Amino acid sequence: MIKFLKIAAIVLGLAVVGVGGYVYYLYDSAKDAVTEMHEKVETDKPKPIVTGNEEDLKPISIVLLGVDEREGDSGRSDTMIIVTVDPKDDKMLMFSIPRDTRTEIVGKGMDDKINHAYAFGGTQMAMDTVENFLDTPIDYYVKVNMESFRDIVNAVGGVEVNNPFAFKEGEYTFPEGPQELNGDQALAYARMRYQDPKGDLGRNDRQRQVITSIIDKGARVSSITKFDNILDILSENVKTNMTFQEMKDIQKNYKSARHNIKSTEIKSSGKMIGGTYYGIVDETEKERIHNLLNEYLK
Repeated sequence: MIKFLKIAAIVLGLAVVGVGGYVYYLYDSAKDAVTEMHEKVETDKPKPIVTGNEEDLKPISIVLLGVDEREGDSGRSDTMIIVTVDPKDDKMLMFSIPRDTRTEIVGKGMDDKINHAYAFGGTQMAMDTVENFLDTPIDYYVKVNMESFRDIVNAVGGVEVNNPFAFKEGEYTFPEGPQELNGDQALAYARMRYQDPKGDLGRNDRQRQVITSIIDKGARVSSITKFDNILDILSENVKTNMTFQEMKDIQKNYKSARHNIKSTEIKSSGKMIGGTYYGIVDETEKERIHNLLNEYLK
């Protein structure tokens, strides 16, 4: 379930927190890690201004891709989370695009489930398809291999969630209410879908809970003691088009927005087409989401 947000921006931003020679060491190590993580995508829109005076800062949009890639398998982006950050009003919007959503796959010339875009054309096609579906440009992407999820959670010392109802998934039992989870537990918690009366939407809610907790944990100074471990995990399992400088600037200028996060859901109706289940998002709902995005990206 690693459908993760500016883990990279927030956690790697800790390189500028601390004192003495260790700061330089962390800075140098983080820079090397980000070089390994960087993967460019083509876009028609210039990147936003994320440094300088407060009045010059521009809102940013990020798509978080959680992919399950194994050897010999191109994988699918079973998790797509959109994050927008408004630095002037210090607010953040976060919502998931259900993986069964039927839409045009840009570059493929066909309609299909949105999570198939990554399987067809990797990050570039996934990003282009998301932009087309939302009718909104996306500035950055962060792609995380789900296989590393438990390691990232463990590296930040676990996550805190508030479970809306009790359930069991595999060998783990999750009571109702607040609780702290380790990496294996968080993975099971985020993946459960079939027992949830909300189905994929419920799973998306739990994924966002975990992401929010990772952001909070990663932004705490105490996490700097785990920095080496976090860097190793991220450099091997995360790809992004953010540069090291952009990560530092975002951490410095946008981090306070994490205290004011709004979540929403994309409403869709299920429909069988050619023997395959799809989520159909009508034009009214697309317009609602587009208008909401505009409030944060104006």
